[in-house]
Amino acid sequence: MTQATAIADMSAVELLAHYRAKRLSPVEVAEDTLARIERFNPQVNAYCYTDPKGALEAARGAEQRWLKGEPCGALDGLPISIKELTATCGMPTRKASLLIGEEGPWDVDAPITGFLREAGAVIVGKTTSPEFGWKGVTDSPIYGITRNPWDTRMTSGGSSGGAAVAASLNLGVLHQGSDAGGSIRIPSSFTGTFGFKPTFGYIPQWPASATTLVSHLGPMTRTVEDAVLFLQTVARPDPRDALLGAPRHTPWLAQNTDLRGLRIAYSADFGYVDVDPQVARVVDQAVERLAQLGAQVEAVDPGFSNPFELFKTVVHAGSVGLAGQLSEAQKHLLDPGLLRFTEQCQHTTLAHFTAAQQARAELMAHMNAFHARYDLLVCPMMPITAFEAGHDVPPGSGLDDWMKWSPFSYPFNLTQQPAASVPCGFSSDRLPIGLQVVGARFNDDQVLRVCRAFEQAFPTTHPPAPIIRN
Repeated sequence: MTQATAIADMSAVELLAHYRAKRLSPVEVAEDTLARIERFNPQVNAYCYTDPKGALEAARGAEQRWLKGEPCGALDGLPISIKELTATCGMPTRKASLLIGEEGPWDVDAPITGFLREAGAVIVGKTTSPEFGWKGVTDSPIYGITRNPWDTRMTSGGSSGGAAVAASLNLGVLHQGSDAGGSIRIPSSFTGTFGFKPTFGYIPQWPASATTLVSHLGPMTRTVEDAVLFLQTVARPDPRDALLGAPRHTPWLAQNTDLRGLRIAYSADFGYVDVDPQVARVVDQAVERLAQLGAQVEAVDPGFSNPFELFKTVVHAGSVGLAGQLSEAQKHLLDPGLLRFTEQCQHTTLAHFTAAQQARAELMAHMNAFHARYDLLVCPMMPITAFEAGHDVPPGSGLDDWMKWSPFSYPFNLTQQPAASVPCGFSSDRLPIGLQVVGARFNDDQVLRVCRAFEQAFPTTHPPAPIIRN
């Protein structure tokens, strides 16, 4: 029997190899995962809901199939999590809001949840999010604060903060995130995990997000290989998602770590971002490592001005109706920051949105032309490391909006490009730093290839347990 401590370190691909060889049972893995969630979750708040009974029942079914050598799908017996905002049959989807009651009914799966379930995944629970996923950190009136496992005083980032923490501590091996402005990549950078936002439409979405035109679903994992396993399962059409997105195909993963001939543009600050010197130093080193792997790296900015106002208009337009639907009593139940956000949205007009869509189309055309010259763009994922938990902006920064401390993330929601955060090092106080790798639309495979090559050549570490500092 494999030791529980070994299970805690295994990837999805490794677990499947053990199942195939009958060295390990899905029941053992589910029991170990649930035990570690019970032990660590009170310290970090990665999960807002767990289903031990349902998970063990699913694991027992997977165990019997593996004993017969007849797995039902590519993920049979793997423990996974679903983000709280994503519909999951039998589990609450309260959008982290006191406005939504516990009664349900919770009787439908979103397409991504259904695909994962059909492939045999063991859904152990749902991970935390801020209310309606509205900001870049993870705390809410209903579920409280989610904390960074590298230092529990610090934020996990958001809005897929719970999924990132679960991935960092390996509380399940595959984790579903969503990203409408950085919500996969921000927490992946802050927690030292791999997060991938595929080309828009690569994974179907239903029910539609309020920010439909910039919202992507994707995997959050410890390894790129595990993320590809996730993508190979969920990159399928669903008739409930009526938006035309990326051509769906099975992503491949090159084993070759030689990046010779690949043209990579490196922008340290996009020409307008103030980057923490420690972050800049670590990312510079990571880019040097890409060159060591054979890539042709050129220092060049992507050539667009800060699209903050453009992105804000697009997001505000998606949420313009929320405040008008709320009674005074309901407004008092909202996260105060979300209430201010919804009130700001009321000033967005159809003319503003139409102008924003035109500007967005121009930005997309600009980046399409950029990628005719460069295969990939790399940059810091975040200009800072994780800051104190319980705050929407870094304390003492003078900032008034989460978008202002995540300037590298949302441009690529506007352009609908594939983008990943891959861990590339640590600050002096051992907080993770991420490298963002951005590809042309529909060129997801190339982003994954580079991230895999970097990961193999320069592996990272993960915390065996939450690090509690006073």
